[in-house]
Amino acid sequence: SEDEVIEGVVAANGYTAGSLDMPADAGEAGQAQVQGRTVADLIGEPDPGMETVEDLHCLNPLLGRLSDRERRIIEMRFGQEMTQSQIGEVLGVSQMQVSRLLSRTLAELRTGMLADE
Repeated sequence: SEDEVIEGVVAANGYTAGSLDMPADAGEAGQAQVQGRTVADLIGEPDPGMETVEDLHCLNPLLGRLSDRERRIIEMRFGQEMTQSQIGEVLGVSQMQVSRLLSRTLAELRTGMLADE
């Protein structure tokens, strides 16, 4: 049938490799050549978001090891962007105590992140 022929043609395209030196956008070859960008220019560029994803992936189990209070402080400080004084008011402790708790907790997380590398 016609659908099977179309499917075969599409499948056959999977066996044909294009040149890395061809223009980056074959649909706009003239524009791509003017810019001088080829397919090879676009391959292997670092993705700045990947480091963040990897860090969050490593951080997740470390956060699970924290006490409820430590997780709550981290959430208020970095999730809700509260100041140490505001966190102290919520928890009924001084800003200095929040600072110490936060420093200790962040040191634990930092140590855990470095150990996983």
